[in-house]
Amino acid sequence: MPPPPPQQLTAPSAVVAQSGAPTETQFQNVDFQVASGIVLRIRELRGQMASKQHGQPVIFDDKRSFILQIDTADVALSMASLGHLMNDHVFAYHGAPLRALRFSTRNGQLAMSGVLHKVVDIPFQITATPTITDSGMIRIHPTAIRIFDVDGAGLMRALDITLSKLLDLRRAQGVTVIGNDLILDPLRILPPPSIQGRVVALRVAGNELVQVFGGAAGRRRVAPLTPPDSAAPNYMFFFGGTLRFGKLFMVQADMQIVDEDARDPFDFSIDEYNRQLVAGYSKNQPDMGLVVFMPDLAEAPPLPRIGVRGPN
Repeated sequence: MPPPPPQQLTAPSAVVAQSGAPTETQFQNVDFQVASGIVLRIRELRGQMASKQHGQPVIFDDKRSFILQIDTADVALSMASLGHLMNDHVFAYHGAPLRALRFSTRNGQLAMSGVLHKVVDIPFQITATPTITDSGMIRIHPTAIRIFDVDGAGLMRALDITLSKLLDLRRAQGVTVIGNDLILDPLRILPPPSIQGRVVALRVAGNELVQVFGGAAGRRRVAPLTPPDSAAPNYMFFFGGTLRFGKLFMVQADMQIVDEDARDPFDFSIDEYNRQLVAGYSKNQPDMGLVVFMPDLAEAPPLPRIGVRGPN
């Protein structure tokens, strides 16, 4: 007798994805590159990843398709990354009132220099104290202003001028000005992927601006996850829900991405992760989980050129 025809089953990836279950996430010592030159130095993070479209999996290949919901985290931004963020993203439009911005730290404060365009180009330097507001915004409060290398604060007082009168920020992404204070939305100023969460503390440490997430009213309280390789110092761990990367789906995700070089933080790019994946290797676990070992982005060679495969 011929064998019975195969039973038609719905792909399990679709079933799980349609449940809308998010993927639990945990990062440790990851330099997460969200765009060229913009690196989030994540010392630790606990949260979830969820698709923006209900019933769809988290798609690694499309960073605009999902949201990273942060419960707790310690995330730093170097002054170089802050400069790229402001110049290449926040004020990257024709007619922007601020450009050529450069940042440094000085005695626990931020030092910012650049060009303010108001009919003519006005070079300026500002020393400011960054604080966090009750609503989780970053307030940059100037303590000293120099314009054309003279006392700008005194000149502005004499002329009854504030930065809010000089700067038109209606087209800027996630930045407003009140009086002389710049107000930054720490979630809206970033390029994709979208981030949800609340910054509850802020500090200048060395050459970095450090943001602490957590403690928001109504947020869930979560326990740390236990990844397969709990001894790995630098990793990203994804658990539950459905992940899609390239042509593959991982149903009921259980995947830890481990840095091959534990001597420094894991340099990971969401845009070029496939180059790192190809240069690494993976190990299946007895419980069907997966541990993926990747080199840092700088150590991953270019992808080889691939010809057309399949039937002619």
